[in-house]
Amino acid sequence: MSTTHFGFQTVDEAEKARRVRGVFDSVASKYDLMNDLMSMGLHRAWKAYTIAVSGVREGQRVLDIAGGTGDLARAFARRVGPTGTVVHTDINEAMLRTGRDRLLDEGLVLPTTICDAECLPFPANSFDVVSVAFGLRNMTHKERALAEMCRVLKPGGKLLVLEFSKVAKPLEKAYDWYSFSVLPRLGQWVAGDAASYRYLAESIRMHPGQQELKAMMKAAGFGHVDVHNLTAGVVALHVGIKC
Repeated sequence: MSTTHFGFQTVDEAEKARRVRGVFDSVASKYDLMNDLMSMGLHRAWKAYTIAVSGVREGQRVLDIAGGTGDLARAFARRVGPTGTVVHTDINEAMLRTGRDRLLDEGLVLPTTICDAECLPFPANSFDVVSVAFGLRNMTHKERALAEMCRVLKPGGKLLVLEFSKVAKPLEKAYDWYSFSVLPRLGQWVAGDAASYRYLAESIRMHPGQQELKAMMKAAGFGHVDVHNLTAGVVALHVGIKC
């Protein structure tokens, strides 16, 4: 049986999917509050930058993968207007339901579907932009997911991968202390769940760094990939253009 990483642990691939689902089932109700606390509000600026770089225009079609509580889907919907389409997806039902309810509360009705990024239920060449924010690192077969994102993009379409990455070396020790000492305690205090936030910190360390992910995107079919380091590399935005 094939194995993979769940944080710092080595587990069966099927076991990882179950455990990741458990993490996000647990954190869904407090996800937005915890994002604000963990990043000191910076996640809002990172997402706003992603929207700006996307260049999304009125009438375009956007696929938001691992869309969770709907931050990017909402912003994209404002850009594409009534003639465009934003499809809001996630593999986790609790996260997707939370996001759908938030969007409905704001008067936004978007196509919403549970789907696995490694096997997207959409035809080839059907989206102008695909986005995935803070979701790629939880996927078991990242290469397969990136190839699927490339498949569903139109030629010349753009993939936006916003994800935690490798922080600049002078900040490594402070970042490790914050990740492994502060975050689990914050998770316990706010969400009653230290273990899930310990996993999130570990999953960041196991995720490919900036150059490795750039190479993976090129191997998946993206002809040009730019890397935008944000907040000293705490987060990176990878932008891939389909050939």
